[in-house]
Amino acid sequence: MNRRRFIQQMLLGTVGPVGFLSAQSLVNFAQSSEPTHKRRLILVELAGANDGLNTLVPHRNDHYHKARPTIGLSGSDVIRINDEQAVHKELKPLLADWEAGDMAWVQGLGYPNANRSHFTSIALWESAGDGLSQRDRGGWITHAIEHQLPRTLLDPHGISLAGDMGIFESDSGRWLSLRSLEQLKDEGLPAIKPVTDLAPSALSLVQSRLNTLDATMSTLASKVDNGPRIKRFAAGAFGEQLRQVARLITSGVETPVYRVRLDGFDTHQNQLGRHARLLRNLSSGLADLTATLKAAGEWDNTVIFTYSEFGRRAVENSSQGTDHGTAAPHMLLGGGVNGGLYSDQPSLSQLVDDDIEFTMDYRSVYRQLLVSGLGIDGQYPYLSEYGDDRLGALLKPA
Repeated sequence: MNRRRFIQQMLLGTVGPVGFLSAQSLVNFAQSSEPTHKRRLILVELAGANDGLNTLVPHRNDHYHKARPTIGLSGSDVIRINDEQAVHKELKPLLADWEAGDMAWVQGLGYPNANRSHFTSIALWESAGDGLSQRDRGGWITHAIEHQLPRTLLDPHGISLAGDMGIFESDSGRWLSLRSLEQLKDEGLPAIKPVTDLAPSALSLVQSRLNTLDATMSTLASKVDNGPRIKRFAAGAFGEQLRQVARLITSGVETPVYRVRLDGFDTHQNQLGRHARLLRNLSSGLADLTATLKAAGEWDNTVIFTYSEFGRRAVENSSQGTDHGTAAPHMLLGGGVNGGLYSDQPSLSQLVDDDIEFTMDYRSVYRQLLVSGLGIDGQYPYLSEYGDDRLGALLKPA
């Protein structure tokens, strides 16, 4: 699907949404002469809820093995990173970054009054909400990047390769959702005439925004066409999302945040084999991305962060799987990361409803990603109250 057909189908509602725009913005961006190498985030959604206890494994904890008599990991199933903690063996391709100090784990991430609905909880993670209060729907990162990023942008504020907008939902800014970079291509887009009952003034606004969208996509297409060729990544569809991100970065696209997704983590049954395959895809895809960014000199400008809608229960179920839980550890990776273990391992001796309790509000990590990761001033809406001294050294200043 080329750019012409992409925009036409967007008008008909048959492709993923594109949030955009300010017609004057391209003029302002084109005049920017700031340096091109800037810090960026790559957000990796582990959709379905990753089992954190079998990812970052307390393999010497008796309570862990009591709660998981058949799916608990030990011995050759894990790789130790200190005396008490290990990682799943399928994460081995990333351990060189742990040893180099470029990988961190933040333990026990969750939020008050946790919700175990996939739809509700991912909506909360995307909007920086919790189970106690309501927030207007909108991405936690959008306002900060649109209004408080300390640099001018020529390219989109964010690009999702996951097939939908997710955390990039916004009624302003330039947020793009693509399934493939092939959607950027077109041989001259004619005037767009959407079939609609909008009033002339509204139709004029739509036309203006679509023209800006077309110009932005054209700029991206030109950069990618002139960028380096990148060989296929491992990890199937997930690896292809990461390869597209690598193509954009190495082509000089100035976008501060990317989003990708790895599906399949809802492991209620026969978890051991399924989870191993998922973590193999995660680590092999990220290892290929890491190697590409290092070769291109972009590793130090990058922070990768995984997230899920919730964790999984500490106690295994009768189907050799795990049910919806609350808290989980998540990984940060990149040259902008100060490696190590952060926050506290949740107690496995004092479970609530067969599950652990969170030890750090996930929004504290979001705040670090914005302030230390992207250099955004700490006085922005929604997240300014979530400082946590335990994360003070998590990221190198942008």
